[in-house]
Amino acid sequence: MAPAAPVKSLREGTRAQALRTARRCYDHLAGRLGVDLMQALIKDGSITGGDGRHHIDRNGTDRLSAPGRDVDYRLTQDGADRLTRLGVEIQPQDVGTEGLPLRYCVDWTEQAHHLSGPVGRALTKRLIDLRWLKRADRTRAVHVTKQGERKLRTELGVQL
Repeated sequence: MAPAAPVKSLREGTRAQALRTARRCYDHLAGRLGVDLMQALIKDGSITGGDGRHHIDRNGTDRLSAPGRDVDYRLTQDGADRLTRLGVEIQPQDVGTEGLPLRYCVDWTEQAHHLSGPVGRALTKRLIDLRWLKRADRTRAVHVTKQGERKLRTELGVQL
């Protein structure tokens, strides 16, 4: 592992801060916002199966900046209903009695889990379509709009 590169300018520092705050991890939301969103969904019972925190086991399988494999997260029926009301495209028949299996990644800046896979992708797309989030130019950073700040708090319980 190489040490972090030193920040040599205000522009580099601003960009690094934006990436830590909120960014896209491929097609889903990551950074502090992605982790806080997953934590809010766990806290309200929309997601079950884990605590959202990064735990290294003896085999080292829960690696930073990697798809998670060890935690059996599930989207509950209440969680699916909640996301569907926001316009997130989830197939209700996929939820079933045990919940819809979810994928997650281990976030490299927050060292915690963020939602990935089809549900993470659909949720991120919807938040951008609603203009709660805005993609930054020429970077993976995502910015929360004023409306998004309000709505993420009231609709999803995310405290920024």
